[in-house]
Amino acid sequence: MANVFERLGVRTIINAKGPATRVSGGLMWPEAAAAMEEASQHCVDILELQARASEIIAEATGAEAGLVTSGASAALLLGAAACITGLDPARMNRLPDTSGLKGEVVVPRSHRNFYDHAVRATGARLVEVGLADRFAGAGVRDAEAWEIAEAIGERTAAVLYVAQPHALPSLREVAEAAHAKGVPVLVDAAAQLPPASNLRRFIAEGADLVAFSGGKAIFGPQASGVLCGRRDLVAAAALQTLDQDIFFEQWNPPPGFIDKARLKGLPQHGIGRSCKVGKEEIVGLLTALRLFAASEAHPRAPLWRVYVEELAGALKGLQHARVEVVEDGIKTGVPGVRLTLDTEAAGMSALDLVCRLQEGTPGIQADPGRWRERIVTFNPMCLKPGEPALIARRVRELIR
Repeated sequence: MANVFERLGVRTIINAKGPATRVSGGLMWPEAAAAMEEASQHCVDILELQARASEIIAEATGAEAGLVTSGASAALLLGAAACITGLDPARMNRLPDTSGLKGEVVVPRSHRNFYDHAVRATGARLVEVGLADRFAGAGVRDAEAWEIAEAIGERTAAVLYVAQPHALPSLREVAEAAHAKGVPVLVDAAAQLPPASNLRRFIAEGADLVAFSGGKAIFGPQASGVLCGRRDLVAAAALQTLDQDIFFEQWNPPPGFIDKARLKGLPQHGIGRSCKVGKEEIVGLLTALRLFAASEAHPRAPLWRVYVEELAGALKGLQHARVEVVEDGIKTGVPGVRLTLDTEAAGMSALDLVCRLQEGTPGIQADPGRWRERIVTFNPMCLKPGEPALIARRVRELIR
């Protein structure tokens, strides 16, 4: 029987790239999908629902409060906006015009990436710090905490920190430097799950706000994310994304989520209004988060191991390539299959192989991130039964 995509005339793929957005994210928990379907048949006050979500996110992360967003990028935008405006509705109404406001965000130069466009979308100007000699091959140093402290000035709204295993300076050092100047730290931890302990790690190390993806390892709805951290900043973020078409006298937020007494009045629809998240996504994300946070080892990890061993075994003895299982070669707790290609003997580059895999039927998406090193990586997080054998057969057809 044809699936919904086939009925729409859209082909499905074998996803050995992992839960990346361009290949539609992860495979949502059936429990989350069922919760979303159930939620779709009821109406609630979204403010009350987000207030309850805040409590559940706080339990899972150790933060004071939390907000379900329409993705990690939306969480970064809303987090940056909250740092710029605080709880001042007049400032909220002005964004992305930051003239006269604290409109600068300090970031180590080695942390810059395409995704920080979400921070710049608020009107903030990124102030880069340090020289990443260790990446340039010119030396061993990177930005240091004292440089971040020196870059913080009267217009600094926040410090942006992109969490990666190789990130320097350490988050603890950065948080200490920023807090000494009275400035919050916003952490991009979009893809830093698993392990589940990372849900609490960044808050524990001093972050004021942390952004996670909900559609990757958490296996919630693809268009979902989490922003967690300080209660006042989460409230400011919520105010800039919620529908505010309501009289102030009629509006009664749960005081543990947003303290109405601290507001001069309601802001207009905020800069995050286009980041709207529906009741279905909120319920789906909360269901998935509870499943993910229930144990340190990912519940699907044993299945990933089966797929990796199956794929590696099916590629054993492959000509013109070396195939090996890599432990934590993709991220902590996720094994993978690494194929190192003898490009001269195979008559193609590693990128050629990736392109030919995705052009076949069915299309197979692999990770080409290290193709210049002649490496193709296969990620098991989104595979289904029978797919490792199909991948191996197609690879063997292409590499003769």
